[in-house]
Amino acid sequence: MMARTFLSAVCFLIASAGAVIAAEPLAADPTAAAGAPGADASSVPAGAIVVTGTNSPGDAARINAAIAASPEGAEVTIRGACLIDEPIRLLGNRSYRGESRTGTVLKQADGANLVALMASSVFLDNKAWTGSPVAIRHLQLDGNRQGNPKSATAGLVLRSWLSVVEDIHIRDMGSDGLRLTNLSADGTGLKTTQVNGRIANCFIERAGRHGIFVEDTQNAVTDWILTDNWIASSGVDGIHMDNAAGWFVQRNHVYGVPQHAILARRAFATSICDNYIEGFGESEEAGQWCGIYATLQGGIGSTIANNRIFNFGGETQKQSQYRYLAVTANYGTAMVVVANNVIRGGGTPRGTAMHYRASGDRKLLLTSNDNAAADVAEPRMLEGNVVLQPGL
Repeated sequence: MMARTFLSAVCFLIASAGAVIAAEPLAADPTAAAGAPGADASSVPAGAIVVTGTNSPGDAARINAAIAASPEGAEVTIRGACLIDEPIRLLGNRSYRGESRTGTVLKQADGANLVALMASSVFLDNKAWTGSPVAIRHLQLDGNRQGNPKSATAGLVLRSWLSVVEDIHIRDMGSDGLRLTNLSADGTGLKTTQVNGRIANCFIERAGRHGIFVEDTQNAVTDWILTDNWIASSGVDGIHMDNAAGWFVQRNHVYGVPQHAILARRAFATSICDNYIEGFGESEEAGQWCGIYATLQGGIGSTIANNRIFNFGGETQKQSQYRYLAVTANYGTAMVVVANNVIRGGGTPRGTAMHYRASGDRKLLLTSNDNAAADVAEPRMLEGNVVLQPGL
């Protein structure tokens, strides 16, 4: 009786201190039950799905087998260094996580030439519908461009709605770092929409094309949040959005960009705010390059505010034009508020701080207040039917 009382008291004290007490004994990883090597169940509760990489061929197959065997609602945990020679297939209604950006590293094997390291199953299977929600956290995707010099590998390709990506390090991809797309691997378009997700706190560096690419050939990929990301040394654009409708693009830091830092097409009730752009147009290719370039849909308004847009690398290409903030009306009457942005140019004849255009029968209703610009040839340029309105 005394022993039982003492044990109860100890349990009470542990629980009071906030400790987690397993309700069931620890169980083996489901992949281990099938004889899969690399499984580790030393510190996970019953029913958990854990795959530990061996940094050798077969890691991707073991991860995919664990995902295929998992029930809806499962969390799949990946540990250690994993050599990836086939895409990791992300089934919907599951979460996927590593232990940290350095503790879980998925690296493309030499010569694998994959379409993606991780991708929604509906993308790989060429379905015409949007995948169910997923969450992906706390890992690194390494494209190993040196070992795949001709590949067009993307780090993560998502074709799901209501999904979350956060705390991911994506590096050295032959193509895009992260692609959110309405198209499948063979180009099949969606018959549904792909909305209401969040991409946050990711570091994407040395992508062969765009750091983040929102690919939308229809009008399907809308109403997401893109926030608090670092995007460095992309091959083309830092953030390239075919469709920015309903998006929040905020507090992103973009640098090392050959063409546009942020390109946001088809903005519709869009917010582009508090981003830090170190440079853009850092290319020998002549062109018209922008720090932020938004094209606006008619009939509703958007906001571009509190951004810091610079060009630390200078306006070096003598045949290029450098527009730090540019807005164009796509159709009808578009509306935008541009406020409290800080722009510092390169001090050449090639820089325009703010450029606004509405050609043909289009109209742009513009409220532009409290912006600051220095070291540019042209502080503000209006082309076509741009109506400058005072703020209220």
